[in-house]
Amino acid sequence: MGTAKTTLRYFRNVAIIEGISTILLFFVAMPLKYFAGMPLAVTYMGWIHGILFVAYAYLLVMCWDRYKWAFKRVATYFGASLIPFAPFFVEHKLRREG
Repeated sequence: MGTAKTTLRYFRNVAIIEGISTILLFFVAMPLKYFAGMPLAVTYMGWIHGILFVAYAYLLVMCWDRYKWAFKRVATYFGASLIPFAPFFVEHKLRREG
């Protein structure tokens, strides 16, 4: 996948996109399903979000290995992937560390 900086850049980018997909899933697709009778919104957005979640987790493990991050940091970043808006804070922290 390239250098560690490339891996970190991919992780930061996926963190942003995964965060956006979570927000779209929770605040757009789910209301469309339950209030507008459009269940396919969740189907499609759910697939997209799922793929991005797997990419986030994979890149997190890659960064853990390449940067020798502490387990606590990795667990915190993984937990952030489960909370809407939290991946934006992960990306911001990593960009500041640059």
